[in-house]
Amino acid sequence: MNQTTIERATTNDIQKLQEIGRSTFFETFAHVNTAENMSDYLENSFSDEQLKTELNNQCSQFYFARVDGNVVAYLKINFGQAQNEKIDDALEIERIYVLKAFHGKNVAQTLYQKAIDIAYEIKVKCVWLGVWEENYRALRFYEKNGFKAFGKHSFWLGNDEQTDLLMKKELANTNELKA
Repeated sequence: MNQTTIERATTNDIQKLQEIGRSTFFETFAHVNTAENMSDYLENSFSDEQLKTELNNQCSQFYFARVDGNVVAYLKINFGQAQNEKIDDALEIERIYVLKAFHGKNVAQTLYQKAIDIAYEIKVKCVWLGVWEENYRALRFYEKNGFKAFGKHSFWLGNDEQTDLLMKKELANTNELKA
């Protein structure tokens, strides 16, 4: 497999972002949610208007992962007022979603490292995220990367209230070398 490349998404990439966002979310969660709830979430979360708003928010950034020129995954990060929970001096990883065909091929790790690099660049003290308590693959991934649970919050998928575990990783002093 060729090397994964990362590029920042812009408002010109809404269609690509919709495609990868809907595909990866559907692959990951359709088997454990109703068709109605999935349809509602995918339509609302990946509408042109919603993505344009998020892409134009200076405190949010999206990145595509490409393999052989094809978008196979994406990352969304937030900081400042764009965070889903206001945590001072922090960067939120809101989404790392990878097509199933690319699981286990280091794509998620490459996107994760991009988020960590940005966290060091903007000199925040920690990186945090919310992950569905039943998404065991993602939980293992984040635990392997040094994240620890520190709380919970609700995530609504259509009319289904689900629980996300909030996880955080403290960063080394930004004056120190990265590990």
